[in-house]
Amino acid sequence: MQVGIVSDTHGQSAFAQAAAYVLESFSVEQVLHCGDIGSTGIVEIFSKWPTHYVFGNTDDAREVLREAIEASGGFCYGTMADFELDGRRIGITHGDDAALLTRMIRSHEYALVCSGHTHQKLARQDGPTLVLNPGALFRATQHTVAIVDLQTMQHEIVGV
Repeated sequence: MQVGIVSDTHGQSAFAQAAAYVLESFSVEQVLHCGDIGSTGIVEIFSKWPTHYVFGNTDDAREVLREAIEASGGFCYGTMADFELDGRRIGITHGDDAALLTRMIRSHEYALVCSGHTHQKLARQDGPTLVLNPGALFRATQHTVAIVDLQTMQHEIVGV
């Protein structure tokens, strides 16, 4: 299963729509959003996929976002997600709580740990855990998303 990973949309629909086109071109089956969603319009753009969301530090209208996410058929986990897809345990947090992110990575309980917040793309291996920050779709020199094949754990970060 191919998943798309996005972060830091900050309510910017044009960039999110461009990201959605990229995700479609890779035929992703689900999307992971690492926080700083910004508006219900973003939820609508990603509603064509089962999408897993965590909140970021700038997501102030959390109940409104949660209602929109649930109404779209998405999954809202609060500030930390822990779930399984395609036989792989996945953890997501925004990254503003550095201690939480470090604990998730160092636990080595996850095949994939995703975060955002820094607006800097990153992909590295920490033991059995792929640590991935897809970069940002707003306030970044280059707007990027990540694609991960959960069967092979092959991954790439691509420009939007």
